[in-house]
This record gives sequence, structure tokens and C-alpha cells, in this order.
Amino acid sequence: MTNQNNPAENIKTLIDSGATSNFISPTIVEKLRIPKKILETPRVVRMLDGTLSQTGKIWHEVEILVTIQNHVQTIPFLVCPIGKHDAILGMRWLSSEGPLINWASGTIDFPKEEQASIASEEDADPDPLRLIPPEYHEFAQVFGEEEFKTLPPHRDYDIGIELTPEASLFHGPIYGMTDSESRALKEHLESEVATGKIRPSKSPAGAPVMFVKKADGSLRLVVDYRKLNEVTIKDVYPLPRQDDLMAKLRDARIFTKLDLRWGYNNVRIKEGDEWKTAFKTKYGSFEYLVMPFGLTNAPAAFQRFMNDLFRDLLDVTVIVYLDDILIFSKHPAEHSGHVREVLQRLAKNQLFCKPSKCHFHVTTVEYLGIQISPKGFSMDEKKVEAVVSWPVPKTVKQVQAFLGFVNYLRRFIPDFSSIARPLHNLTQKDKPWSWGDAENKSFQELKHRVTNRPVLAHSDPEKP
Repeated sequence: MTNQNNPAENIKTLIDSGATSNFISPTIVEKLRIPKKILETPRVVRMLDGTLSQTGKIWHEVEILVTIQNHVQTIPFLVCPIGKHDAILGMRWLSSEGPLINWASGTIDFPKEEQASIASEEDADPDPLRLIPPEYHEFAQVFGEEEFKTLPPHRDYDIGIELTPEASLFHGPIYGMTDSESRALKEHLESEVATGKIRPSKSPAGAPVMFVKKADGSLRLVVDYRKLNEVTIKDVYPLPRQDDLMAKLRDARIFTKLDLRWGYNNVRIKEGDEWKTAFKTKYGSFEYLVMPFGLTNAPAAFQRFMNDLFRDLLDVTVIVYLDDILIFSKHPAEHSGHVREVLQRLAKNQLFCKPSKCHFHVTTVEYLGIQISPKGFSMDEKKVEAVVSWPVPKTVKQVQAFLGFVNYLRRFIPDFSSIARPLHNLTQKDKPWSWGDAENKSFQELKHRVTNRPVLAHSDPEKP
């Protein structure tokens, strides 16, 4: 198994058809420093005798690149104590992959799949204008599918890849693939070459590629640019702070949210730097002409492009975070004009939107995980539900997980620091575990404050 922080590591894994999902030991996760993500909905583990696990609910999941006899895939694991084994591959993996296990020889083979497809970054809307108000139909090109599939022009905002003086050429392996994966890869390469996004390469460098399976069963092709990123001089152009963006909305009464289609791919690679994006496949080497996902400086380059494109509108009628554009107006009668100004700039710069992810002329909108309305800001309901169902922590790690989650909501909780102090004290190094009245009161009070679903009023610059 591999992850972004460590090379390949052999771990003891049990294949268990009695396990409904895949599990990995918290000890292994900590040892290998595998990044965890919090589940939106916690999972409950039920033992074979029908009783609930003493560990309580599962709150974390990890994704690990796994190699099994030249078969490479990314597998999700729930983080949970599982006894003497490092990891368990259960029915979630068995039913998905259908491996052929030879118990006598101790080998695993993977059957030839009938078909596999690489997921396109965006699915085409059958009738995109159906989702667009008639007053904006003249901007059909912004919401179309065919227009988007043309190669974007070179601009002043092309992303360059400047390497450190000591940088050496970077190479990666070619991972094994099933017949269906090979067919899907070949079709994907042909499609990308046809649109001009990639081209055959003679580059001396070459990053590896791998497949990540999506929830719908389709495959996503991922280029592993970690080695390139290590020797790339970092672009320190800042991304906007969320609280700064929200402060600009205090007088807003109506909103339109636009989501750019294939955001990063709308930026070209600087001429002469294409070879640095090269990746290797069984069908040869290719390099990108557009900015791919995974480059360390991609967010900075894209934010610079967006900021300059909307420079005179920023904080006046527009805020932008990467490919999420929010148009706001104090007076509803002026809103159409504000939206049209943005659409005109998108059309002029050959930038395109995904209609199904756009929202027009609404008084409440979700932006960057926060619900926004003329009254103020409120918490995302899923996060509230997660806190409400959070069990009493039994370990320091569980306290840290809870604090990490509610910290995202601290702006909605008055006196957060003082309320949470007993829990923070528990996490101090070498402090013995002691869950008493003070800690329980802190825990319950934080949950209570969240369940009140407070709405933060917009800031008033006239008040201190």
C-alpha cells in the first residue's frame, strides 16, 4: 500500500467475506501518517453476535493506493480497531472487484471485466438552456457542451512550471491494468488528443498514472505529480480567506452562483513547459497543453486568473474562490445587469459553466459550505446532524476528532475557546486521561450551542 507521505508498505490484510466494508487499524493509520477525512455520517460497527462494538461509531475514512499482484487501485477504508490484523478487505471490495482467490497457491487474480469507462469530469446536459433563465439565453455558448471542448487560447495567465536548481528528472512506474481498464485508458487518451488537451510526448520525464473508481463504478484517471511538485518552485499567490469573502455580503439581498466547467483545464500550460507535465502509459508518453489537476501551483494560478478577470467587480458585485463565482446585489432590480456583466466576461474569455450546478436569482445560497441569506450565515445542516449524534469521547484521539470537527463551526459558537478549554486540556501531551464533570459539561455545551442553529448576522462596519 502507498500514500502521499510514504513509499510502498507491506501490511497484513485479512480478506473477510463476513465484513460488510473495508477496515484499517488506527495504529497503522498513525504509523504511516495517512491523512484522514471525517465522515459526514458516522458508521456503527456491529459484531458477529449482534452487539455494538465497544469502540462506538466510526468517524474517519482513509483512501489508500493498493497494489495486489500488479493490480493497482485506490481503496477506501474505515478507521476502526480490528484486532491483530492491520487491515480487512470486506464485501465492499469483494463485490466491487470480484477477485479470483486460489487458496492453494495463495494468489489472487482479477477477472476480465466486460466494460469499464473513464468518467468525464463533467457530464453533458441534454438541454442546458432548460436550466437557464430566458433572459440569459443569449449566453448559450457559456453553458454549451460543444463549445467547451475546444482548446482554450494562450493568455497572460498561462501556468509556468519553474523547477528548483537541483531538480532532477522524475520518473514513475507503469502500473498493471485489466483488459477493461486498458480499453478505457486508450479511449480516454484518444479523446483527449482529439480535443487538443494532451499530445504525444518525447519528454525525458514521466509521471505515473492510476485509476480511481468513482461511486457510480466509472473510473477516473489520475496523474501522480508528487515528484514534480517536490521540485517545483511554489507560487505563493494567496487564496482568499473565507471570512473576508463573507464580509462583503452584508448588504446583499439576492444571489446567483456560477460553477465553472473543468475550471483548471481552462488555463493553458506556458509554451515550453508542456514537457514537465508528461505522464507514462502502456500506450506511450503524453503531455498536457492545459493545466491538469494535481499540479502544486494550479490553485494559485487559477485564482490569479479569476481575480484579474473580475478585478473591478470583486467585493462590489462578485466574490470568487477558484472556480466558484458568487454574484450578489443589494437591489434585486440591478441583479440581472450584474449577472450579465459576469457572463459577458466568461464568454469573451472562452470560459464555460455547468448549468446543473448554477443557481440564479436566489435569496438563500450555499457557498463554500456555508448557507448565506440576507439575514446572515448559518451552518450546513449535515454538519449540525453530525455533531448532534456525536458519542461521548473515550480517548484523547476521539476528543481531538470532535474538536477538529466543531472547530470548523466555531464562528457560530460564542465563547468557543473558553467552553472548549477543558477538552483542549485533555489533549495536552503527557496529561493523564480523566473524563469528569468539567469535560462532560464542555462537550455537552458545545453540542447544545450547535443544535441551536445560530445565524450569524452580517458584519456592520459602523460598529466597533
